[in-house]
Amino acid sequence: MAELRTAHTADLDVASLRAARGLLWDVFIEGDAMTEADWEHCLGGMHVLAWEGDELVGHAALVMRRLLLGDRALRTGYVEGVAVRRARQGRGIGGDLMTEVERMIRAAYDLGALGASEAGRPFYEARGWKPWPAPTRALTPTGIHPTPDEDGWIYYYPAGAALDRSAPLTCDPRPGEPW
Repeated sequence: MAELRTAHTADLDVASLRAARGLLWDVFIEGDAMTEADWEHCLGGMHVLAWEGDELVGHAALVMRRLLLGDRALRTGYVEGVAVRRARQGRGIGGDLMTEVERMIRAAYDLGALGASEAGRPFYEARGWKPWPAPTRALTPTGIHPTPDEDGWIYYYPAGAALDRSAPLTCDPRPGEPW
């Protein structure tokens, strides 16, 4: 049974951050491999860590982003770096991580959002996450640009805000991939 610990990036020691980064690189070695920008996206918010003894076996990060929906800037809990060590997958650890993430989203944000992978889609859908049904866009230094390759891959988790699901969803700027 994994023990969950939740902490802000500022409250994690160097060894825990190193373990989280290493776990993500170990899990995402094929296809959607981790990048330094992906790791940076995990920092500055809350981390949910699953430990079995001294071994980190699962990680999820929740960072605050502003997503634009029409003329509204929604306070969004954006999920990053969800991973469970391969040998521990299928034991409920990912569900435990997301239960804590979703609790924080409901308590502190207008909306939850994440960019799903092909493998992750069934997992998130079973938890009540839904693909954003309208086009996605990104705010960049040169204006707002459509992100059609992300359409259908950006998932949302309602947290109480009224949402016009026919409106485009626009993400705030950040280094690396916009979503």
